[in-house]
Amino acid sequence: MPHVTIIETGLVGAKNRERHGTYPQMFERMIGAADPTVTFDTVSIPAGDPLPDLGKLEAILITGSSAGVYDDFDWIAPLENFARAAHGRNVPMVGVCFGHQLIAQALGGTVRKSVNGWGIGRHVYDVMPGNGIVEGERIALAASHQDQVIAPPSGARTILSSDFTEHAGLLYPGDTTLSVQPHPEFSVGYALACCEIAGSKGRAPEHLVEAAKASLAAPLESARLGGAIARFLTRSR
Repeated sequence: MPHVTIIETGLVGAKNRERHGTYPQMFERMIGAADPTVTFDTVSIPAGDPLPDLGKLEAILITGSSAGVYDDFDWIAPLENFARAAHGRNVPMVGVCFGHQLIAQALGGTVRKSVNGWGIGRHVYDVMPGNGIVEGERIALAASHQDQVIAPPSGARTILSSDFTEHAGLLYPGDTTLSVQPHPEFSVGYALACCEIAGSKGRAPEHLVEAAKASLAAPLESARLGGAIARFLTRSR
């Protein structure tokens, strides 16, 4: 059976964790819906777990986090080294949101807070034709971020893009590393909760929060990207 190691880099707050689960549980549901044969284990950075031995891993998924990749946390540089090594060894690897930004920074890209501000609610992305990973011309997904990949690493191809997030999906040389800014693992309920979190303490303006919440009444196409990620992580190396 294919096996995915999830690197948990952030924690869902206690109240939302009871309702929606942890980030690893969200990804397990997402991937399991596409391929119920996949098994999982979690390495939790917040819990102090050491990074695993790459030689024993079949596939890697790096989750989102409230941290910024440019923050001065002592675990970020080792995780970047880990991502570089995994990419160099052609271990199938996917990063989502923070994971997207960390892989990009680790491989030479530039990440920072975007002048566009908060990206929350339902966002629609253009899909690069013939990318071999994500089908269709456009895809609607939940977003929750301020930071963005401003300049991708050399050789990385942008496969998802929007006016708000130019480099929302990146496929790296060798086609064994993939990263995306939006959240295919989010339920509508948790995406709504993220809008509330963004608006708490006045971090995101009220009109933006209300518009983002209203946008989530339209359908998300999370299963399409979730299935693509499942196939990407479990295809033979």
